[in-house]
Amino acid sequence: MLKGKTVLLGVTGGIAAYKMPNLARMLIKFGAEVHVIMTKNACEFITPFTFETLTKHKCITDTFDKDFEYSVEHVSLAKKADLLIIAPATANMIAKLACGIADDMLTTTALACTCPKIIAPAMNTNMYNNPMTLDNIKKLKEYGFEEIPPETGMLANGDTGNGRLPAESVLLDYIMRAIALPHNMEGLNVLVTAGATREKIDPVRFITNRSTGKMGTALARMAMLRGANVTLVAGKIECPLPPFVNVVYAESAEEMFNAVTLHAKDQDIIIKAAAVADYTPKITSQRKIKKNDSNMSLELERTKDILKHLCNDKREGQLICGFSMETENLLENSRKKLIDKNADMIVANSLSDKGAGFEADTNIVTIITRESEVSLGLLSKDDTADAILTELMKMR
Repeated sequence: MLKGKTVLLGVTGGIAAYKMPNLARMLIKFGAEVHVIMTKNACEFITPFTFETLTKHKCITDTFDKDFEYSVEHVSLAKKADLLIIAPATANMIAKLACGIADDMLTTTALACTCPKIIAPAMNTNMYNNPMTLDNIKKLKEYGFEEIPPETGMLANGDTGNGRLPAESVLLDYIMRAIALPHNMEGLNVLVTAGATREKIDPVRFITNRSTGKMGTALARMAMLRGANVTLVAGKIECPLPPFVNVVYAESAEEMFNAVTLHAKDQDIIIKAAAVADYTPKITSQRKIKKNDSNMSLELERTKDILKHLCNDKREGQLICGFSMETENLLENSRKKLIDKNADMIVANSLSDKGAGFEADTNIVTIITRESEVSLGLLSKDDTADAILTELMKMR
């Protein structure tokens, strides 16, 4: 996902510097080219050779080092970079950046960079909460830097408070959001439903389906990476939730209907990917057979049709996409659903093809609109989601 992207990793003199080789490794795994610039104090915590081994590039530590690839290193790296992240960012480094001081390779390069810039402060809690540090961070934000807020917990000196560097996976999430995909959905509000609803029979039992929520969460994640403001209405989800997304939980079909309709008016795009139960069970009679066993009679009450309600109540310019899961006559039945529901798009999702449907990490779908049908081959659910969003954006 980061193939062709260049990330500059600035490492300063904090104990959390030991986490940075793992971040470099993660970035490389996603296809990024990584260049590391270390301050002299950072070299007291970890050696440049570690980064050089991982990145296959010389780790820059000295502004006047003559043994490097580029003639004017700080300018060349700054031009090459798609993103600069400084982690850990010490109070001293933050203060220098806020004042425009360029007295080493990292500060000089940061001053020359026009790409997105991120700082991840890591320091003693009293240093972080010092008004001077907070003012410097505020100033950097005004200059266009993004801060990854430190976590609260036990620090290196045994104190407890905010100032701890977040996990490498969190830093990676911020990098991904910044540069993984073009932000062609910047400013759009997108609502996605995902997962399975549960309809209670009694305090112990319920009716549900096999949906894991993987397709819906992939849509939410890819929309977020494209710059959208995403609300995810989640039923039962069996996969990690995407970061930077507003999650609203809904257990039953009624709860999901209420959550979706509450947020629908503010949305530019709504994608109903959740597998909502068509019926709610209601016990009409129960005859006890023996201890701990019963013969139960259920009456099924049809649940509200979320997709049809949304389509009938949509505002001008709003796009609504639904999913159709069929075991036969997939395209014919899905196009009929498109017309009957008055949707803008239906994603026909096969349940019979290998690698498609519930539980799998891949999918095979056909994207149907009134004007076209786009059949996708076997793709990851992330790639499938990206293709669906591309087709939706063509309709705007």
